[in-house]
Amino acid sequence: MTGYRHRTTQMFVSTTHLRGMMPIACLAVAMFAAGCSTSRWGVTQTYHPTVDATSVAGRDLPAASAPDSNQTRNDSETAASRDSLKSHRRNDLHSDSILPVGFQKQQAAVLLTEVPEEESVQAEQLSVTNESMGWSLAQLEATALQQNPAILQASASAQKAMGYRSQVGRKPNPIVGYQGGQLADAGTDQHVAFVEQDIVMGDKLRKNQSVLNQEIQSQLWEVETQRIRVLTDVRQRFYEALAAQRRKELAIAFETVAAKGVSFAEARIRAKEGTRPEVLQAEIQLKEVQLQRRNADAAFRGAWTQLMAVAGMPDLQPGTLDGELSVATADRDWEAIQGQILSSSPELQGARARFARARANLDRQQAQAIPNLSLMLGAGQDNSTGSSMINTQIGLPVPIHNRNQGNIAAAHAEFCRASQEVRRTESAIQSRLAGARRDFEVAAATVLQYEQEILPRAQETLELAESAYVAGEFDFLQVLIVRRTYFESNLAYVAAQVDLARAAAMVDGSVLSGGLDATRETEFDSGLRDQSLSGQ
Repeated sequence: MTGYRHRTTQMFVSTTHLRGMMPIACLAVAMFAAGCSTSRWGVTQTYHPTVDATSVAGRDLPAASAPDSNQTRNDSETAASRDSLKSHRRNDLHSDSILPVGFQKQQAAVLLTEVPEEESVQAEQLSVTNESMGWSLAQLEATALQQNPAILQASASAQKAMGYRSQVGRKPNPIVGYQGGQLADAGTDQHVAFVEQDIVMGDKLRKNQSVLNQEIQSQLWEVETQRIRVLTDVRQRFYEALAAQRRKELAIAFETVAAKGVSFAEARIRAKEGTRPEVLQAEIQLKEVQLQRRNADAAFRGAWTQLMAVAGMPDLQPGTLDGELSVATADRDWEAIQGQILSSSPELQGARARFARARANLDRQQAQAIPNLSLMLGAGQDNSTGSSMINTQIGLPVPIHNRNQGNIAAAHAEFCRASQEVRRTESAIQSRLAGARRDFEVAAATVLQYEQEILPRAQETLELAESAYVAGEFDFLQVLIVRRTYFESNLAYVAAQVDLARAAAMVDGSVLSGGLDATRETEFDSGLRDQSLSGQ
């Protein structure tokens, strides 16, 4: 009782001391949490500033300001407006003309407009900053291979299988004990110390490890499969985000031209040369371009979020991407590509490893019916005779009722299923490759058609339309239609480029995708060892 009170007193004192230290401990925990929060991902995260499209669209343009719109104008002002329009018609149209977008070299659309010197310097500084901080495809691939949760999940599953392999080959522990007999009869009591050991027969422990060896190979191929899936997804999401970034740049550039078109149409109204439909058509074109810019901005944010989620950085704010959309359009040797994928695909290698595992498990289950030996050796003293004694015992279960027939049948069925899984995987790879080939060839033909036929004609049409308008042969509405056709042709060209890049990434990635899909868990545990030690 005294000892209990003493311990209680010690506990009370310790508790009182801890209560006194509680504020200090809380402060230390808070400081530690604040320090840990800065290194949440284990790598330095760089947040990249981006240009707000609305701020660019709302910036005052030097030549787009509308003149005073008083309703009471005198004839001299109207005549002056007409003279100004006639003299400025050539210069204004040429200042609003659009050059080819030139996505083969990954440059934004260039406008032949005069920009104030201060704004051009700021734009240059911002461009240099964004380019220096832009994410390249190689950087994103390296980051994704280190931080993608699905890859880490597959690696943990492989480590788990290695642990099970170590366990299933362990021999059973010996049993050491004591046995006493006739203890109530003085002078006739017997005392024996014994050691008992089970001997696993049929080489079952080694066969257990053979099964788990194939399971480990399967899990390692699963890790490699997931790595390629992640790389494919990173490349596809990168090209999607890059295309959205290009569409946004193109829309911002064309929005400037459309805004000046509205101003020019309003000036024609004031000069008694234009019509109300011209103004409405110019405003419609401007609104459509603004909608394209907003849609491209939303598409970029969505593609950026998906890209960073695959790369393992879902909280990284949108920045800029540094890369090219251009992909070689030359036809490929598809027979050689198919042979290479079938010979080196980690997905197919994993299916073959599971087939080998099923074959090893069938061999293991056939050995289960071989009974284990149970040995016991004891030595002691018999006081009734005054002499020492040695006892021994050997036993084994007789497989009469249970010869593991059910497990053998199940293992044989799994063996057949695994062989068909190899065939199914081969067919699935060929089917996906056929789809990727179709997408690649369609996109390549589209890109070539735009590069060689459509875009040059759209550019020539734009130049001829503007020249015809200067000569008085085209009206303003026709020029707007030609500009819109040119803009839409460039958007379609970007869409064809991203389709080609996605198809090429799919082919180069062994037609594997799904970088955030759940990986295959190991199907075995240490149960084979428990089965090996049981003769029933």
